Amino acid sequence: MELFRTVTVHTGRPYDILVGQGLLEQLPARLEQLEGRRPKLAIVTDSHVDPLYGQQLLERLRRQGWQAAEFVFPAGEASKHLGTVQEVYQFFSREQITRSDLVVALGGGVVGDLAGFAAATWLRGVRFVQVPTTLLAMIDSSVGGKTGVDLPEGKNLVGAFWQPSLVVCDVDTLGTLPEETFADGVAEAIKYGAILDPELFGLLEQGQLREHLLEVIARCIQLKQQVVEQDERDTGLRQCLNFGHTLGHALEKYHQFALSHGKGVAIGMVMLTGACERRGITPPGTAQRIAACCRQYGLPTGDPAPLDALCQNCLGDKKRSGSRLTLVVLDRIGQFRLYPVEAEALPAFLEGARHG
Repeated sequence: MELFRTVTVHTGRPYDILVGQGLLEQLPARLEQLEGRRPKLAIVTDSHVDPLYGQQLLERLRRQGWQAAEFVFPAGEASKHLGTVQEVYQFFSREQITRSDLVVALGGGVVGDLAGFAAATWLRGVRFVQVPTTLLAMIDSSVGGKTGVDLPEGKNLVGAFWQPSLVVCDVDTLGTLPEETFADGVAEAIKYGAILDPELFGLLEQGQLREHLLEVIARCIQLKQQVVEQDERDTGLRQCLNFGHTLGHALEKYHQFALSHGKGVAIGMVMLTGACERRGITPPGTAQRIAACCRQYGLPTGDPAPLDALCQNCLGDKKRSGSRLTLVVLDRIGQFRLYPVEAEALPAFLEGARHG
């Protein structure tokens, strides 16, 4: 098994994604190689990641002569709002961060989304590096340049496309993840297999993720890379990556974000696929395969939330166009299509799908 992979994303601003072991220790050298110099670094992380990796990274950088500072915010989706972004701006101002400097997002998806958005909007754009420390962030949110924060009305409603200059995935950081948090990332891996790669889905279905972890991470990144290169601004093909997300986000909002993103996506994939089976869109048994795959990684596959409340939450989905929602449905495992549904028809479309 290869212990190191590099995936290059060819967007308007191309960048490399490094996947391997021991990469956090190499980060100062990687940053200097990227820049050809030592810019000032603004590290943004959260209260979970800071004691594990943030403090030691800051100390390592300073020992090596880097000018670096760190901002730490309370961990969790509840911090992913404009108030926290304002605090990050104040941190940038105190540290006199300019366009010649570099923001480092160290943490999971919330850290990457929030730090990336702050970088995208500070001085109309400061370059940033993603250093994801969760499986979900490595294979999904750190790749592709989507940044943003939540509003009371819904998830990720304020944001910007801002590609990172580099993504560094040190798989050793996954060793400190709680099993439940690791499972959130597995939900996204299952999604990739379901929409794009039946072989990947089969491997996950057989429970072989841990044995092939680095290869699975690299494969998921490659799949997203291929989609992002064709549709960087999320106007068509890239919407396939939202399989399970319309309902997933609606569930997260219903539970006031006490339900994790991965759990919401798992339930959303099963609910939607069950509804599609009943309408003859997806072959019978597909929802059961997805549900069985999710369950073996400890992911839920149903939720008792009232359907009318979920459908109401779906109306705030950013993929809505006028009165229509674009759903991502499966023709079969490994093949998707985009399926427009009138918002008023959504309850009937999903009826009976709550428990997959």
